[in-house]
Amino acid sequence: MKVHVRSKRYQEVAKLVDKTKVYSIADAVDLVKKTSTTKFDGSVELHLNLNPATMNGKVDMRGSVRLPHGTGKEVRVAIADDKILSEVEAGKINFDILVAHPSMMPKLAKVARILGPKGLMPNPKTGTVGTDPEKIAANLSKGQVNFKTEPDHPVIHMIAGKVSFDDKKLVDNIDAVLDAVGRSKITKATLTSTMGPGIKLSVLA
Repeated sequence: MKVHVRSKRYQEVAKLVDKTKVYSIADAVDLVKKTSTTKFDGSVELHLNLNPATMNGKVDMRGSVRLPHGTGKEVRVAIADDKILSEVEAGKINFDILVAHPSMMPKLAKVARILGPKGLMPNPKTGTVGTDPEKIAANLSKGQVNFKTEPDHPVIHMIAGKVSFDDKKLVDNIDAVLDAVGRSKITKATLTSTMGPGIKLSVLA
């Protein structure tokens, strides 16, 4: 069995994190920047463990949140129509999110085998199907993101921004996520940069 050895840089920055401590959001944001190990502008990731007892007997949880400052990634949102349908059938996908009016769903069923595996098939559960697709598209392009628990595990993984964001923007985004999920539902929160060490985060406002 091959043992995974962390990089020297990782081992150095990991020493900055007190694994026994739960940090305030502001302190965690400051630390997540100091412990970023990538040469590129890494993402700031939020990992949330939920208490199943607060999920009303459900095994999964879905929702959406508008990040005040976005994720730092440009999101290409398209509204399903006959032209988009033809492009998808021809193998052209020029969007990150596809939204649709309910009347388009029977037509989209033809390309479900293409969109489904890529996670691009519009779905009412993810808020990408509705009677006002223009409004949905506008919200998504302004920083609205969907979240859901992992299959069979009450854990949510989300991107809260970029390492290059100033501290206030990251704090605002993290607060928005915690409020949307419900702070009382969260048993453990961890903040990390791409390939950086985990930092325990207090969910208290």
